Amino acid sequence: MKINEFKVETWMTDHENDCQYNLTETCVSSLTLSELQQFVSENISDQIMSMKMDYGPIVGSQRLKKAILSLYETGDESHITITHGAINANELVMMSLLEAGDHVISLFPTYQQMYDFPLSLGCEVSLITLKEENEWLPTIEDFQSCIQDNTKMICLNSPNNPTGTTIPLPLMKEIIDLAKKHHCYILCDEIYRGVDTKACGLYPSFSDYYDQAIVTQSLSKVFSFAGLRLGWIKGPQEVIDLINYRRDYHIISSGPLDDYLACLILENKDQILKRSLNICQKNKDILQRWLDQEPLVSCVIPRHGTVCFLHYHVDMPSTLFCEKLQKETGVFFVPGSAFDVEYHLRFGFTQDEQIMKEGLMTFSRWLRQFDQKPISIVL
Repeated sequence: MKINEFKVETWMTDHENDCQYNLTETCVSSLTLSELQQFVSENISDQIMSMKMDYGPIVGSQRLKKAILSLYETGDESHITITHGAINANELVMMSLLEAGDHVISLFPTYQQMYDFPLSLGCEVSLITLKEENEWLPTIEDFQSCIQDNTKMICLNSPNNPTGTTIPLPLMKEIIDLAKKHHCYILCDEIYRGVDTKACGLYPSFSDYYDQAIVTQSLSKVFSFAGLRLGWIKGPQEVIDLINYRRDYHIISSGPLDDYLACLILENKDQILKRSLNICQKNKDILQRWLDQEPLVSCVIPRHGTVCFLHYHVDMPSTLFCEKLQKETGVFFVPGSAFDVEYHLRFGFTQDEQIMKEGLMTFSRWLRQFDQKPISIVL
């Protein structure tokens, strides 16, 4: 099976450990186990030290599945299975349901896995190009123009990486109606779901509105525990059963340690998500103030998620732009070229606010070489 280079992951691997200001990180500032202990009454250390390191519950403990279901309005434990992060969750769904010759609809730009992995399986993929002037949102007409008799799956990432934009509920319902009419699945990677700067509670999940929707998520982004590598799939029972047969070839189990810690995180999700919301909101406010004063960069700042897509107004390809910027200042971005969109940079609302302020000020000083007008930015 041939597959294209995963550009954003390659870039992160090659560049993220050699920077002073990481302004592109997607995971809200990671928590330690000591910080988790502040939310938990039981002694985590005692529990871990007495834990037997066997395989643990193969498809996830009942306690963990119950904790995951608290994120949704529908479903029971038969609708959940555990994976190694959301990336493994997406892979297992697509490998279990898609075959050569199937047709898939996805978005562009979005997380590359959502369209290149189906291509590697021999699927035909139609991409809906998102437009910045439409706030990076598709329309139902876009989906209607792509749907075919052999469409097997609509692959989405909402909130989206790299734009951060979320498919609004009215459009969700229209996409669901179209999928029902053509008897196709909807796979939605909802890994950025849980941080909404203007609404209360969790944003709606596709899986709560459509019985053939399959959603994935993990502890990496909004829950600040990427190091656990624990994700999950929620979907129809027959799909979960099919995936659980396949998982024996891929991961067997996530292990008792990750299972236990994931239970603690999700059972205390309200406090953790409140922390993530506060961090993201502060950084969105910082970015907005910076954009108001920086003439060479613009952006659609999303309500949801942890990332957005900066548009820089300098005539330089994004790969070269990012390499020069990082080498000369220590400011690190993922270039738009990693998503096949030029003159853009992925920005993350996830770091300490002081890093954000210093990084953006440093970025502005570097940009002055392309703009001779004097400018004084205060954050």
